[in-house]
Amino acid sequence: MPELPEVETVVRAVRPHVVGRRIASARVAWPRTVGELGPAAFARRLRGLEIRSMERRAKWFTLGLPSATRPAQALLGHLRMSGRLEVQPAADPPLPWERAALLFTDGTSLRFVDVRKFGRLEVVDDPAQRLADIGPEPLEPTFTDDAFAACLGGRRGSLKATLLDPRVIAGLGNIYVDEALHRARLHPLRSVATLRAPDRARLRTAIVEVLSAALEAEGSSFDVFYRTPDGRPGSYQERLRVYGREGEACTTCGTPVRRLVVAGRGTHVCPTCQRRPRARSTRPRGAGPRPAAGRALELLTTLAAPGGRSVLPVGHVGGEVDVAHAGLVVGQVREREVVRRDEGQGARGQQVLHDGGCTHDAVFRRGTAEQLVEQGEIGRMLAGFAHEQGRAHHLRLEA
Repeated sequence: MPELPEVETVVRAVRPHVVGRRIASARVAWPRTVGELGPAAFARRLRGLEIRSMERRAKWFTLGLPSATRPAQALLGHLRMSGRLEVQPAADPPLPWERAALLFTDGTSLRFVDVRKFGRLEVVDDPAQRLADIGPEPLEPTFTDDAFAACLGGRRGSLKATLLDPRVIAGLGNIYVDEALHRARLHPLRSVATLRAPDRARLRTAIVEVLSAALEAEGSSFDVFYRTPDGRPGSYQERLRVYGREGEACTTCGTPVRRLVVAGRGTHVCPTCQRRPRARSTRPRGAGPRPAAGRALELLTTLAAPGGRSVLPVGHVGGEVDVAHAGLVVGQVREREVVRRDEGQGARGQQVLHDGGCTHDAVFRRGTAEQLVEQGEIGRMLAGFAHEQGRAHHLRLEA
């Protein structure tokens, strides 16, 4: 999905070709692109309006279309997975996968092309109100260390999940969050609440540096979907340090990059540059030794049973055990391959492990199971979600 650098690149390229143009007509080939308004009402609403501005807010682009009765009116657009904008002569036929088009009185047009049909166009009376929940822009001068600290204040989730939340910071996505965390030498599972002022300052600087460099390179292109309006691919993918580089050497230290799943998203880390956070203990003083590794391992290797879908009673481990600091990587052995899932928030609830139809030995994996027990990374209650082929086992582990 295009993130801040890609959308900003598109806006900068298209802006000179649309600002000052008046809309003669509009056409819609895929009604869902314009949502509840519908193709006919969409065309009526825009006919005769002049585009006064084109800006970006987070991952949205906005076309300012003020009228006498709606002075703040705008057309909002989201490219989603495969959307792109192209400026073409109005007389040219529709482009392949064209979903909507604005035809201007000067004989040019703006085409919205979207192969996968997830993109959206919305006509709104007030874009500021429509996007009011979005956080601050990270490339604005007002995005200072103090402003960043205010964004993170009171939050306790993992860094990865928090930075992906558009209510915290505008425009960040999977690619640039991974890259910024690597530059800041912070693990994506680390809790926001544990950051000190130097950590926050380092992370804010990394976010700004990564986004600025990606914008200079016109974004990242991993497939045929993202192209600039001039048809060029972005080039920042050639400078990525960890994202999409599982098994390759870290550009900083040479350690192989690892992939895990955090907050439901594929995540890439260097295990040397980005140390995994240590778990915090909730054991009361004088509670005695931790449960024996053998007993915990016995539980961990007998959680799933073939053919069942019911809640599996797991039982209790003697005494208290530690709560995972910021989520727990969970996987299932399937044909000698560990399929990893990560809740990433440290929330409490039920753990759903998928049944791949092969072996059914469930393991909790941060290194070996023995290390998990020694490091206290078996949670009081584990939460997450994983599924495959529509089948799942539900389980709950309580200390």
